[in-house]
Amino acid sequence: MTPSALAAPGTLPPVTTGGRVRVVVADDALLVREGVQRVLGLYPDLEVVAVAGDLDELLAAVEQHRPDVVVTDIRMPPTSSDEGIRAATQLRRTAPDTGVVVLSQYAAPGYALELLSGGSQRRAYLLKERISEPDQLAEAVREVARGGSVVDPAVVEVLVAGARPAGDPLAGLTRRELEVLEQIAQGKSNAGVAASLVLTERAVEKHINALFAKLGLTAEPEVHRRVSAVLLYLASLR
Repeated sequence: MTPSALAAPGTLPPVTTGGRVRVVVADDALLVREGVQRVLGLYPDLEVVAVAGDLDELLAAVEQHRPDVVVTDIRMPPTSSDEGIRAATQLRRTAPDTGVVVLSQYAAPGYALELLSGGSQRRAYLLKERISEPDQLAEAVREVARGGSVVDPAVVEVLVAGARPAGDPLAGLTRRELEVLEQIAQGKSNAGVAASLVLTERAVEKHINALFAKLGLTAEPEVHRRVSAVLLYLASLR
């Protein structure tokens, strides 16, 4: 398995300015937690500074250690439902420079869309069963620390299959709509897109609404439509 990087490595800054990437590992399964810690310990540029077995321990460890990256399972105590995704959402507000690598047993569209709903920067979604080499996890951690994003191709295929209309999904877009979509794929807000393309925010909103309609993304929440549109654009580049 070769995970898909959602941002070109060449466009990203170095991993850290100080050398090692500092990592917090969270998983309620002792053997998995210790296994991930041991794998990351193989690389001198990666340092596990703390481990956690549930959501509260994870958030406390981030508060105490301010890591570059969190590597976390999705389902942990107290509810064993979506704690890893909730942590990623909360950390986007409270620790925006901390990246999150989610390790999951499931190619679940709902989890992935929620993880990426605030932007794909510093986020990765990997499937445990498809990580066959230590380098794959280590590279994902480095990519997220640089501000990039990595999503397992199996997850991308599930998401794109759910969002793709018949035929070439981008064929009906105008050149300006494609330019707007490309800017969105770079993680820019509407204001950022407007500044880059020398447009008003109102004009950008009109182009976004038009491309959503042409891509058949009319029945989803706003954040999901934005992620789905970006995934369709990225899939067209492969």
